[in-house]
Amino acid sequence: MEVRLLGPVELSVGDRVWEVGPPQRRHVLAALLADPGRPVSVETLIDRVWDDGPPQARRTLQVHLTHLRRLLERVAASGEPSAQLTRRSGGYLLEIDPDQVDIHRFGSLVAQGRWSEARAQWRGEPLSGLPGRWAARTREVWKQRHLDATVAWAQAELAASKPGEVIGPLRDLAAQHPTAEALAVVLMQALHAAGRSAEALEHYAAVRVHLATELGTDPGAELQAVHQAILRAPMVTGSGPAQLPPDAPGFTGRDAWLSRLDKLLTRPSSAVIIAALSGTAGVGKTALAVHWAHSVAHHFPDGQLYVNLRGFDPSGRVMDPAEAIRGFLDALGVSPSQIPAGADAQIARYRALVAGRRMLVLLDNARDAEQVRPLLPGTTTAVTVVTSRNQLTGLLAAHGAQALDLDVLAPAEARDLLARRLGCDRIAAEPAAVDAIVTACARLPLALSIAAARAQQTGFPLAVLAAELAGAGAAQQLSALDAGDPISDVRAVFSWSYDTLIPPVAQLHRHLGVHHGRDLSITAAASLAGVALPEARRLLTRLVRASLLTERLPGRYAQHDLLRAYATELALTHDSETRRTAASTRLLAHHVHTACAANRLLYPTLAPIAVPLPPVPDDVTPEPLADLDAAMAWLEAEHANLLAALARAVEAGLDTLTWQLAWGLDTFHYRGCHWHDQADSWQAAIAAAERMGDARAEAYAHRRRSEACRMLGRPQDANAHAQHALRLFVAAGDRFGEGGAHLDLAMLMETQGDLPAALDHAERALAAARAGGHERVVARALNTVGWFQAQLGDHRAALAFCREALALNRRLDDLESTAATLDSIGYALHHLGDRTGAVTAYQDSAEIFDELGHRLPAADALLALGDIHRESGDSPAAGAAWRRALRLYEEIDDQDAVAQVRERLDM
Repeated sequence: MEVRLLGPVELSVGDRVWEVGPPQRRHVLAALLADPGRPVSVETLIDRVWDDGPPQARRTLQVHLTHLRRLLERVAASGEPSAQLTRRSGGYLLEIDPDQVDIHRFGSLVAQGRWSEARAQWRGEPLSGLPGRWAARTREVWKQRHLDATVAWAQAELAASKPGEVIGPLRDLAAQHPTAEALAVVLMQALHAAGRSAEALEHYAAVRVHLATELGTDPGAELQAVHQAILRAPMVTGSGPAQLPPDAPGFTGRDAWLSRLDKLLTRPSSAVIIAALSGTAGVGKTALAVHWAHSVAHHFPDGQLYVNLRGFDPSGRVMDPAEAIRGFLDALGVSPSQIPAGADAQIARYRALVAGRRMLVLLDNARDAEQVRPLLPGTTTAVTVVTSRNQLTGLLAAHGAQALDLDVLAPAEARDLLARRLGCDRIAAEPAAVDAIVTACARLPLALSIAAARAQQTGFPLAVLAAELAGAGAAQQLSALDAGDPISDVRAVFSWSYDTLIPPVAQLHRHLGVHHGRDLSITAAASLAGVALPEARRLLTRLVRASLLTERLPGRYAQHDLLRAYATELALTHDSETRRTAASTRLLAHHVHTACAANRLLYPTLAPIAVPLPPVPDDVTPEPLADLDAAMAWLEAEHANLLAALARAVEAGLDTLTWQLAWGLDTFHYRGCHWHDQADSWQAAIAAAERMGDARAEAYAHRRRSEACRMLGRPQDANAHAQHALRLFVAAGDRFGEGGAHLDLAMLMETQGDLPAALDHAERALAAARAGGHERVVARALNTVGWFQAQLGDHRAALAFCREALALNRRLDDLESTAATLDSIGYALHHLGDRTGAVTAYQDSAEIFDELGHRLPAADALLALGDIHRESGDSPAAGAAWRRALRLYEEIDDQDAVAQVRERLDM
């Protein structure tokens, strides 16, 4: 287990981050971890979290401590090393190894002089987002320690003649600490040692201004001495071209990509080393490449070449490779009169000059592989980095280039970018607004930089900018991210990629603007575009290569929110309402037909759908689902999209599709305990059925919403819907529906403790089902009658009814009802003293429910199974059953049940 206080407060085990809770609870955890392994008094905790301590602070603190204790217990129960929170005289002790807390591990490494390892621990601003005086003081203390450690590390690297390693990190830190003289000293020394003395002198001038304006002082003696030494020293220059543009100010994050680029330096010397860095517009490809190039420039003493190939220039003037070659020849010292006339001869001369030299070649903003090939050095001593909005597949296939696909920033990196531009205090003062800005900017570096610039210019509260960015439509959002020139206008930057698309690919891009979900499969894309699957794959591949779409999982594609907003704007501008509606309707049909097929696979014995599906339209491609597992996997992957589709159907007044989507999702919602989603979808279906004038469809929708309300603990609503459904079914002479409504009322009466009434409704359900000849309802009703007889103490009669139900369910191959009946039989046998029979029944019930993905009844059966094992004295078997039940209860977040199981496991 690791607790992170560098950056947002987090608790993690391996790759899993455990949810600590609201910001105040994270604050309490941080206040405890300030003194790991030592008791912290209640008064100290209150002071650290609430400053002056409001009257209710002690009670609130106790609530947070209780939740933290339970969280640590859950971590321990998962089998992972954890910490323990205990009450001590006058306070609380969090027993944890300090090395499990990143900030204390950082301090320990610093104390040992292990500077590089210490710096690797530093993820960002300590206690990020936590308010209050104590958090602010703690932040400043640890930031100073980080500053001191970085200076010490840089001094050690300089002593080892590695100035290039330290310049980038020191520049970033200097932007945050412009008056830190020790930092300025070592940065100037590094710049001078790297042959960048002019930059060192410029930095001195900037520091002197900051000291005068902010502190009213002059540079100290050491800083002045370094300045004078650089002035007196001869200027150091490199032996080759140094064409790199300036490093990106305030560069942050991208550790994984920087690490992958660093590995280029250790690849076998027998290979020509090429990295192809691709990503969507505004994602920071150039910034990353240039930042890395500066950090490793000392590895390339023979020089660094750079060219902007203008692959997506707004003017459309893509650079000819011959022009780039001539620029390189000039940088390599070839006079204009000595440059060969032919393109092939120029390429040969360029490669001959680079051969054997340790050089870095940065080819920025390439259009395609063809533009890049003539510029590739042929020597193994050079490293080439290419950036492009397109995926340069040709370079990978023909030249062995390493692909690096750059994604948007991680949430913490996005917040850190804003903090570097706006200052930590301003970020800490409005954490909610910062999160809203990060979300609205889709974590895209260009958008975040524009937002930061606007915030700097206006000085308004960040909440004002957040509200503007969250405007109602795509146009407003993109307009808010217009910095006044094409290069810094998100809409314009996106357009340079869009303008390169051929018409059918551009049309699919616009169709994505009317897509009602977050991602889509190949078959969904085929339906959206109204094309066959092979054509859909081709169009999607073109969009991925253009970095206007990401294949986030095999066969699943997504855009970040700003690209979606741009696609929406394009669709509204270029496509007629008829065309937009047709695309949206095709996608809805895809989801409806596939969802209903999936529902049938999950529950094969369901009665026919009350609102029949029409034939699949010719231009719609449903997902092919082979079996239950495939259906479950599709529903899990598409759940958010299906809810969005249902909302779209409601908005468009498509009542038939609304009802059918609710039906298609129903079994998945019920078995997965998605009670809120089930209730909402059937409420929409009720309204749709009323408008359609379909009484049976309306009655069925009331029944299903009744069950969801019952599971949500809303008995009055559940009763109202069930009674309404019963009246509609009776009026329609529908004995099948009538029996089902009575079964719903029976289960509702049980939750209210009225077992005689529950049995009465179960018996009415059985009578109605038998009268109508509906065997499936007969089987369910037999089990329900037996269950309530057992609850009322007549276990032998209960067993007779349930065994009759079991035989019928097995003949009908109704797995869900079979599992429910086995659970009832287990209960009756247990109370009749037949523990062996009860164990078998509960085991079989749990296995079937688990196979169906029906976690709640599976957990309930396992809980009962464990109780029987405990009664029999078999503690290991009891513990195993309870632990399986605990896992399932945790998955559905049933905290009351979790507490019950934990109590059993602690006995």
